[in-house]
Amino acid sequence: MEIKPIALFRAPLPDKFGLPRQAGLSPSLHGTIVLEPAFRSPDALRGLEGFDYLWLIWGFHLNREDVSAGLTVRPPRLGGNERVGVFASRSPYRPNPLGLSSVRIERIDASAGEIHVLGADLADGTPIYDIKPYVEYADSHPGVRSGFVDDKAWQPLEVVLPRETFHRLGPAELDALQEILAQDPRPRYQEDPERIYGLRFGDRNIRFRVEGGILTVVAVE
Repeated sequence: MEIKPIALFRAPLPDKFGLPRQAGLSPSLHGTIVLEPAFRSPDALRGLEGFDYLWLIWGFHLNREDVSAGLTVRPPRLGGNERVGVFASRSPYRPNPLGLSSVRIERIDASAGEIHVLGADLADGTPIYDIKPYVEYADSHPGVRSGFVDDKAWQPLEVVLPRETFHRLGPAELDALQEILAQDPRPRYQEDPERIYGLRFGDRNIRFRVEGGILTVVAVE
């Protein structure tokens, strides 16, 4: 079977560093699904306005080609040290590098072939291979077990932003940035409070450090 992208994703995060580790963790983060010309017709999106969420099937296009999927991986939720089977994880390094994300529809521009969404965990330029509507009666399973995720509590960081940041970002951008930073973009094994990290957000470089559960933005360049 050969599959080709039916759309590209546009978002303010061009790199893997800083991407939400799951869809929905940054509910204010805006992105746009741009259909390829062959599918850029209102007919392709007819009826979609009646749904609130979508499933996206997409490709991990930022994976290094020299890294192959093994049988075990080290999930960040387990601190990056403990291994589980690749099929018991959502690691981007898989036998077939495909991602699956549920995103909220913000608005649809059918004439332009665009779907504006919130809460995606896709980088800018991600190829999308299929779009399916989220159906609550079949897709929602409240109260089920979630493996090691149930046993590993996760606490967001407190985010401290300099006052000038509020004038350089719009309200929606500011909310999305705070949600992204609160998830702690650093690799789980890095705990150096003096280290300054850089996260590309749109056309800006967000410089920050983390100490004692507090993430402090030191510059917006």
